[in-house]
Amino acid sequence: MEIPSKYEPNRVEEHWYAYWMKQGYFSSKPDEREPYTIVIPPPNVTGVLHMGHMLNNTIQDVLIRRARLLGKNACWVPGMDHASIATEAKVVNKLKEAGIDKADLTREEFLKHAWDWTNEYGGVILQQLKKLGCSCDWDRTKFTMDDDMSASVIKVFVDLYKKGLIYRGYRMVNWDPEAKTTLSDEEVIYEERQGTLYYLAYQIEGSDEKVTIATTRPETILGDTAICINPNDERYGHLKGKKAIVPICNRVIPIIEDEYVDIEFGTGCLKVTPAHDENDKNLGDKHDLEVIDIFNEDATLNSYGLHYQGKDRFVVRKEIAKELEENGFLVKTEQHTNKVGTSERTKAVIEPRLSDQWFLKMEGLAKPALEGVLKTGDIKLYPKKFENTYRHWMENIRDWNISRQLWWGQQIPAYYFGDSKDDFVVAETKEEALQKAQSKNPEIQVSDLRQDPDVLDTWFSSWLWPISVFGGILDPENEDVKYYYPTSDLVTGPDILFFWVARMIISGYEYQGKRPFENVYLTGLVRDKQRRKMSKQLGNSPDALKLIKDFGADGVRVGLLLSSAAGNDLMFDEALCQQGKNFANKIWNAFRLVKGWEIADLDQPEAAKTGIAWYTSKFNETLAEIEDHFSKYRISDALMAIYKLVWDDFCSWLLEIVKPAYQQPIDRRTYEAVIHLFEQNLKILHPFMPFLTEEVWQHMAPRTTENALMVSRWPQKEASDLALISDFDFASEVISGIRTIRKEKNIPQKEVLELFVLNSENKAGGMDSIITKLGNISQLEMVDSTLDGALSFRVKSNEYFIPMGGAIDIEAEIQKITDELNYTRGFLQSVQKKLSNERFVNNAPEKVVAMEKKKAADAEAKIETLEKSLANLE
Repeated sequence: MEIPSKYEPNRVEEHWYAYWMKQGYFSSKPDEREPYTIVIPPPNVTGVLHMGHMLNNTIQDVLIRRARLLGKNACWVPGMDHASIATEAKVVNKLKEAGIDKADLTREEFLKHAWDWTNEYGGVILQQLKKLGCSCDWDRTKFTMDDDMSASVIKVFVDLYKKGLIYRGYRMVNWDPEAKTTLSDEEVIYEERQGTLYYLAYQIEGSDEKVTIATTRPETILGDTAICINPNDERYGHLKGKKAIVPICNRVIPIIEDEYVDIEFGTGCLKVTPAHDENDKNLGDKHDLEVIDIFNEDATLNSYGLHYQGKDRFVVRKEIAKELEENGFLVKTEQHTNKVGTSERTKAVIEPRLSDQWFLKMEGLAKPALEGVLKTGDIKLYPKKFENTYRHWMENIRDWNISRQLWWGQQIPAYYFGDSKDDFVVAETKEEALQKAQSKNPEIQVSDLRQDPDVLDTWFSSWLWPISVFGGILDPENEDVKYYYPTSDLVTGPDILFFWVARMIISGYEYQGKRPFENVYLTGLVRDKQRRKMSKQLGNSPDALKLIKDFGADGVRVGLLLSSAAGNDLMFDEALCQQGKNFANKIWNAFRLVKGWEIADLDQPEAAKTGIAWYTSKFNETLAEIEDHFSKYRISDALMAIYKLVWDDFCSWLLEIVKPAYQQPIDRRTYEAVIHLFEQNLKILHPFMPFLTEEVWQHMAPRTTENALMVSRWPQKEASDLALISDFDFASEVISGIRTIRKEKNIPQKEVLELFVLNSENKAGGMDSIITKLGNISQLEMVDSTLDGALSFRVKSNEYFIPMGGAIDIEAEIQKITDELNYTRGFLQSVQKKLSNERFVNNAPEKVVAMEKKKAADAEAKIETLEKSLANLE
């Protein structure tokens, strides 16, 4: 194959992804090998690729590709989440655009529209993941609304109900008035907001006295059914047993006593609105108060709102405040900061609402999941710091509200058959429900059964994901689940550690008796350079597909990982993608350089032999470092180690050491060794840059389908010669010293130099051939004393001398060294002054003092070298 002059990522990516797919490299079936399994955190069916997905899926692909190279049976299961709230909102909006109101449709008609929308627009994100290079087993793609997945959810609901863990209760719930559904406590995000505290006067019945009450929600006075005072509050003792009149609606309400009231807060008087506040509901239950709900499901006011009926709660808040003021009920207002609950999905302000809902008892279920992470270490979280967050949630777990007032999702399998709200049965099918109902009342017909209209929380399907994707709920003993479960690693964001990760752990222990995964790698959030969270509103979220087009998938993958560390938010900068692209070009150009050499049967030069031995050791040392990083899920550190190895050690050093002279051939032995080392580099780089590495690999030699890089083998760790690596590090400093002198004195690289060494370090001459070649040295000799009339530099305690020849202006050189010497002496003086200041030494941090001492020592060594250089020239 002809090697293109430039690396063309878009062409290469399309070609190799199609090739990998055609060869079936991504697919996995149970066999005798060790399985390595990842289940994808299923993105919403409504989703499109954003930076968070890019990071998360790049990390998963790195892990899965490495596992494949390690010879494991790697299985990465992709899929999508039906996302009840988000999808239903999309479908409702689409219907609105067509002039159709959801309320005018039957459930079946609406679900047909929802499925049409899903089939037309859903799954875009999975196609986009292919552009990133994700090597998922696409034949295993699952959707949480697939028939078997839904059947698994229903089976689990029925099972938990039979176990007495699912119950129906009339409770205060979190109501999302935009999505018109309840939310679990975990789906409510609390935000600090600046609001107003309204002080309102309530008339005491049968007197001119008024009592003042403070509230942030004046619109809810229309639902007040009591005023509460603390029995120990002497200010209000005379009000015991009296009644008050609610402003505007003129409802007469009792004044009750309860120690719940905080004497110090506000006025010490509390308005009680049992329908719209959980604490008020508890007071209402205790004192047998009337419950008056003033809101419709969309948070507009109902008939209890009087002349405000049909208006939004926030509009009413402004208007009722004005009416209260005009009628003398508004005493004063104050600015007030309070925490407001908002919907994670729609961002709407949550309304506490009383409602019949389904709940799952969590305390008993959570115990094995708590122990699996925090006691037995059965499951490990990376970074470990998230264990505290996990502990807090799991030790304070509340019953899970699992019902949602939506149509898109798994409909709750509860069937009602009588007038009482307790007349219901729970069953997997309508036929089974009929049998159960007839056992209570033989007269019942199938037409008498009314299925609960609510659906289950989306998380109630995705908590089963690692089991259900392998059919392990419907058939717990099937071959797939027995082979692939428990899965190996889970890569996700810390924001869903409780929503999803903890719940999967709970269901794993409950339904398989085992952990669902061994390791959980929690990525950070992707932020912009200004540390802001990426969002559509801020316009700071780059178009993921455009990034891939501009920088290549490998460039973007490298850019993301260079800026990422486990559990820490990453500051994304497109410049890092450019760095990734530059890295790809560097490797491509290195490959073209090597392939451009003519090969001949020659003796191997000493420098090449030494260089190859050094790089082999360096590679093995770095391989051990990389594997240590992988074992600790420091994926970015692993990439950085490879990046430095390939860019610095391979391209900048080894290729320069072995490169033949201009228009001269390279010896076969060196060439073959360089190709082998290049291939080793490609293997460890492949998980990070799959497209570029496969392209170079396939150009390197003729390959069969069995020999593709993607299905080759990860390099075996071998011993590395640490002394050889140390000797080379020393030699590289010598070469850098020679290059510095050439640069400073404008001596061309092609001009040969002599080098003399005062060898105080007793360094063996094993690297002399490399120093001679890269420094373009004609003569390298040991000397016993300093050399007069020579330029010098120092590496540790060794001194190196380059005789001047006639190419250098001695006077100018003396002036230059004198100036540098004067500057360094002045610098040393300022540091010594600081170190002689007792206050500084005693009060500054230890690190700062140590740094200053190092500066002084470095300056002293530099002065000594400069003085010797000056003496040699004078």
